[in-house]
Amino acid sequence: VQLQASGGGLVQAGGSLRLSCAASGRSSSTYFMAWFRQAPGKEREFVATISWSGGSSYYADSVKGRFTISRDNAKNTAYLQMNNLKPEDTAVYYCAAVRSASTYFSPNSYAYWGQGTQVTVSS
Repeated sequence: VQLQASGGGLVQAGGSLRLSCAASGRSSSTYFMAWFRQAPGKEREFVATISWSGGSSYYADSVKGRFTISRDNAKNTAYLQMNNLKPEDTAVYYCAAVRSASTYFSPNSYAYWGQGTQVTVSS
């Protein structure tokens, strides 16, 4: 599975961005998809994940109520809608995929990664 993330950019606090993660490869629509982020000097952290059907999704407490993860299996694409962005959301955002795992909140669980897209939120 190959992943291509896009949609990052520079936005003012309170603004919105939508990230996209295009997947290609065998049966990519049957994988859990997730977004992680990594700020300078910090570890990569979980943001959100969504099941292959889109029926289940989970969020980090820091983004709950502001971010929404979704997917369109017909387009083999996952999305992360980010609203009410804050300066602390500034990071490189990575999409990831895995067929199944014991936990979906750890980056170590994911087998496939996109290249990352920079999100910068100015105050």
